[in-house]
Amino acid sequence: SQIIMPTHLRVSGARSFSVDYKNNCFQKDGKPFQYVSGSIHYSRIPHYYWKDRLLKMYMAGLNAVQIYVPWNFHEEKRGVYNFSGDRDLENFLDLANQTGLLVILRPGPYICAEWEMGGLPAWLLQKPNIVLRSADTDYLEAVNTWMAVLLPKMRRWLYTNGGNIISVQVENEYGSYYTCDYNYMRHLRTLFQFFLGDDTVLFTTDGNTDREMTCGTLEGMYATIDFGTDVNISQAFSRQRRFEPRGPLVNSEFYTGWLDHWGDQHAQVDTQKVSRMLGEMLSMGASVNMYMFEGGTNFGYWNGADHDNRFRSVVTSYDYNAPLSEAGDPTEKLLAIRDTISKVTSLTLNLPIRDTITMVTSLTLNLLLGTLSPQGPVRSQYPLSFEEMNQYYGFMLYRTKLPRDLPEDTPLISPLNGVHDRAYVSVCGVFQGLLERDTTLVMNLTGKQGDQVDVLVENMGRVNFGSKINDFKGLLSNLILGKDVLTDWQIYPLDIDGAIASGWPQSGQRRSLPDPVRGPSDGPVFYQGTLTTNGLAWDTFLRLNEWTKGQVWINGVNLGRYWPKRGPQQTLYIPGPLLSPTQPNNITVLELERAPPHTRVLFMDRPQLNSTSGKTSQTTDRQT
Repeated sequence: SQIIMPTHLRVSGARSFSVDYKNNCFQKDGKPFQYVSGSIHYSRIPHYYWKDRLLKMYMAGLNAVQIYVPWNFHEEKRGVYNFSGDRDLENFLDLANQTGLLVILRPGPYICAEWEMGGLPAWLLQKPNIVLRSADTDYLEAVNTWMAVLLPKMRRWLYTNGGNIISVQVENEYGSYYTCDYNYMRHLRTLFQFFLGDDTVLFTTDGNTDREMTCGTLEGMYATIDFGTDVNISQAFSRQRRFEPRGPLVNSEFYTGWLDHWGDQHAQVDTQKVSRMLGEMLSMGASVNMYMFEGGTNFGYWNGADHDNRFRSVVTSYDYNAPLSEAGDPTEKLLAIRDTISKVTSLTLNLPIRDTITMVTSLTLNLLLGTLSPQGPVRSQYPLSFEEMNQYYGFMLYRTKLPRDLPEDTPLISPLNGVHDRAYVSVCGVFQGLLERDTTLVMNLTGKQGDQVDVLVENMGRVNFGSKINDFKGLLSNLILGKDVLTDWQIYPLDIDGAIASGWPQSGQRRSLPDPVRGPSDGPVFYQGTLTTNGLAWDTFLRLNEWTKGQVWINGVNLGRYWPKRGPQQTLYIPGPLLSPTQPNNITVLELERAPPHTRVLFMDRPQLNSTSGKTSQTTDRQT
């Protein structure tokens, strides 16, 4: 649907936004301007909540929001662009405009953001030797094509053209990347100026070190810095001054919290430190963006990962200990920040749903290949990666046969650490154990010659930061069983999301499937159940107590990963509008390792993001 600009915004003659190098500030419409902004990621919040979150940010005293554009969210498949629904970027800009919020746009092409592959599409890896984030010809060709789609859409939303975008970031913390390729940054600067005009304020953001500021900055783009509460403000801004002697002081990412990996303690940043440092920076005349103001959720497979000493996947919740919670509720941190900004207003909460249901039937994944992989397998002597199979997210099944009798435990080894990222191994449908990238490279198998071996491989999210963002998925090297290299694979791409979105397993298709298993069994198994909400469709939080690890769908929507055993996150956020107030709500769980004997899931009235936190909220038990 076409968005009509308000009439009073179409007259652009008097509208201007620029860097005032003489007076060390921004100038908006010829007057000094300071922004106090918050980061919000439209890709992590369902579109029906955008207006609510933006209004709360405005009411907290912000005059701007900062947003990333994740390239892979809009172009999952090369040449197929999606700007509708939760991906309707222009609708988000319009809602911000209606709310009275300016926008600081960060279109990448790389964004980091703890997002899958830092926002870069995984199909770039079909060129195995591509040098990402550089002047590599294949990479720049893809970037040029994408920016020729995205940036013309953004031009009409520039403040000078009657919209609300005041500045545009080029790349993202480029100084932290190993290539340090100035030709790449020059190319992006030229590209952005071509599509957005020479007068648009382009800027860079880099970490608080000399090396990062040196490699990430370039003439013609205003250099800003980012830092959190553990830094001396004067020292950090003096570093920015060495690279930008004149102009406004800008902290483009002032960290209100931090991210969580599976197995971490839930990150928390002290509220008083955040509000005190924010006040100090604002009183210096600095423009500040708080990262994050609301974090949101890594729905589906969109979480990123880090790889320093080992691969560490980011959890489903991106709550970030931010001023607005994952579910958009105000926290003490928001109230303290609001007081610092000296705006007073009232905010309201909805009460979530509370209930308990039992997942009643289960279907083992290896019996469902006709539904989940209707096109059948690809045969290959050696394993193929996700990228070679044109499947970028989720799961693939690798199937072969035991080459000889194995009466005693025989090691199955991934000698080159080639399992990316977790492999669930079964023999003749019986779960044997798992291999995990960087941590579990060997397990034992027994069986008879010719027994069917199934290896279900899970992509846990591509690395989004550092030098290892060329993060291929699947079995990237051979598996060795005793003295044998396993060969002659059948490789099944699995479209689990497509099957569930079309109504499986609750739909009539299941009549043609094998009889469901009663009760829990080990290994990858689907469970299903229904929730009736008694006329209400409010936010709620799903807790899978004593379940191990897997994925959850509600009414065909992929909520993301759960892994309570490793933690810290114990609950998954369910936005109320996903639920039907009148019809049974279909819940599908893919448990990858072991479900509890009770197979119950709980709907709770508050999140539990730290496995070591105290008592959980009470639930109203009701069997269905």
